[in-house]
Amino acid sequence: MNRRDFLCKFSLTAAAVGLGSLDLRNKARYDFDPDTTIERIELLPFRYPMTGYFKFFTGPHGSQGRAAVVVKITAADGTCGWGQSLPIAKWSYETLESVTVVLRDYFAPVLLGKDPTDIKGAHQQMGRAVAPGFSTGMPIARAGMDLALHDLKGKLYGQSLAQMWRRPSRKNITLSWTVNVTKLDDVGPIAEEGKIRGYKHFNIKVSPDMDFDVELAKKVRQMAPECFLWADANGGYEPETALKAAPGLANAGVNVLEAPLRPNRISGYQALKKQGALPIIMDEGIVSATDLKEFADLGMLDGAAMKPQRCGGLVSNQRQIELCIREGLMWLGSGLTDPDISLAASLGLYGAYGLKIPAALNGPQFLTADVLKTPINIKNGRAAVPDGPGLGIEVDEQKVNDLLKQSREKKWDIS
Repeated sequence: MNRRDFLCKFSLTAAAVGLGSLDLRNKARYDFDPDTTIERIELLPFRYPMTGYFKFFTGPHGSQGRAAVVVKITAADGTCGWGQSLPIAKWSYETLESVTVVLRDYFAPVLLGKDPTDIKGAHQQMGRAVAPGFSTGMPIARAGMDLALHDLKGKLYGQSLAQMWRRPSRKNITLSWTVNVTKLDDVGPIAEEGKIRGYKHFNIKVSPDMDFDVELAKKVRQMAPECFLWADANGGYEPETALKAAPGLANAGVNVLEAPLRPNRISGYQALKKQGALPIIMDEGIVSATDLKEFADLGMLDGAAMKPQRCGGLVSNQRQIELCIREGLMWLGSGLTDPDISLAASLGLYGAYGLKIPAALNGPQFLTADVLKTPINIKNGRAAVPDGPGLGIEVDEQKVNDLLKQSREKKWDIS
């Protein structure tokens, strides 16, 4: 019996004895060829249309829409897995162009002919193709492959993400509404829109103006006295400003402060944690579980915001969540204004690990198109966790091709 046969048999046995509260509607498959390989990888770069103001989607590139590279991996038996890479030039050094090139010329060639169920091996191959810097190399590009491989493996086994991980899953995830404004007069209408759509919890974008931020927090807290209020500075404060801002935000009703400084301001993070005005959450700068462990050991944080896209996919975020649970750290669920495919992966991850804090997954707030046959159900500020095989979604290829055409981008086929 080869390794893949053993893993498949183990997975099926786990399903039979009920490990992970497996849903019998998604029975493990017995009919796929255990020796199938990755035969073809297609890359489809385009931009999703958007609505509203969000600071990362401004300027000549961001204003064109939410950039994405859809990844379709086809196994030799014809089974397909779908993933997505989500570059934001104003948030990360990875762009639509660089992600496309790395996927096309570096990651795809080393995965062709490989075992589509060996996700750990795929990450090792990608790590050899693009060396790390401070942490994992090109994590947003890598995330597209990781998600597509999870989707493909789940379809081959006939299991959802939670079932593959032998974990129970929540049926839905509570979401948080983003308030990102340049004028305080805009707070009321934007927060009210969220409330009308059933959202009860809010996250606010802050920095660099501490006084503005405190007033912003007060206004949102007044409109939603019972909400979980999450302030995200995206590394925009200087250390001395952050040390003044944290107590002010706490007094205004903020519950946590995310990414107050750039991640290389180690002493600043240590001072903020020691101050203790608010729980300090890191985001940018944490790509691998190693990064998270080192920063925690240095006394820089109280927890971390998870983002599969930032971390190279689901494998890394799983390890980070498990580390937070072991170390008694907070973990929050976030995203990069994730559209459909990536949103499904994030919901599957957060559902499988029982996320308790409202997730800042704001793709549904800002994006006006999708590529799914059946869009993810979002009602009263709660998103249904897809429970079908793989990521639990079906991609509508006509919708993908329409957005590709509208964006005037080129499809790439590697086989």
